[in-house]
Amino acid sequence: MHIKRWLTGIIAIPVLIVLIGANLRWPFFGVLFLARWPFYGVLFLASIAGLVEFYRMTAPGLPKAVEWSSFFITLLLFLVFALRQFLLAPAIIFLWALLPMTFYMLTHSSPDKRWTGDISKAVSGPIYVVLPLSMLVMIDIRPHGNIWIFFLLAVVFATDTGAFYFGRIFGKHKLYKAISPNKTWEGSFGGLFSSIVVAYLFLRISGIHGFDLPVLILVIILSLFSQVGDLAESMLKRNHGIKDSGKILPGHGGVLDRIDGLLFAIPVLYIFLNWI
Repeated sequence: MHIKRWLTGIIAIPVLIVLIGANLRWPFFGVLFLARWPFYGVLFLASIAGLVEFYRMTAPGLPKAVEWSSFFITLLLFLVFALRQFLLAPAIIFLWALLPMTFYMLTHSSPDKRWTGDISKAVSGPIYVVLPLSMLVMIDIRPHGNIWIFFLLAVVFATDTGAFYFGRIFGKHKLYKAISPNKTWEGSFGGLFSSIVVAYLFLRISGIHGFDLPVLILVIILSLFSQVGDLAESMLKRNHGIKDSGKILPGHGGVLDRIDGLLFAIPVLYIFLNWI
């Protein structure tokens, strides 16, 4: 399993570098446009895969019409962001609540309190999975946005890897045994330490920003939120009695298993970049 994790990472990292780092330019009526569609397409597919896993895990009986409406709204949201039509985004996001509520109202003849649970799961899935991933599009369009995305991935990956190895070597005190019995406080602090070291090296090499106090605070919050995101997904899996959210990634489980920490960290970087 451990070897599979590294092999998957070795294959995935070059692909991510090409997708995130490539600045292709496509001609259109004599004008060159920056083409980021391959990267946005991968984000969209990851969103759909994450939603499928979330619904399969938390709401296996959710009507297909509700599921597919969420997928369609996800496509609309990514198109709106990719086309820079940001003012339409709130209306698109509202559809995630409007359509499931309308569907249950029109297709069920008698009230049932279980509807509320189904509707809540239908809405919480996109908020949990899709909104953070769509924020990467917003980050990407900023100056040096793709470099900041690399920075985010480096910090989250360093946190995950550092926590794993520090916990394996030094771990004695359980972090949250009821949810994730293998995680330890030593691993958590090791992940935080690793993220700071990697962030410092990344910024020194890339030169996009100095390693000052605000950035140090950013890295600490990113690392902590990443670990909280990992625990949150572990909670979901434990609540529903499953080990992995899926089997799409050898050695990693499902898409949610791989991006759980990233989902909680993305909004932190998004807020920071809109603050500086």
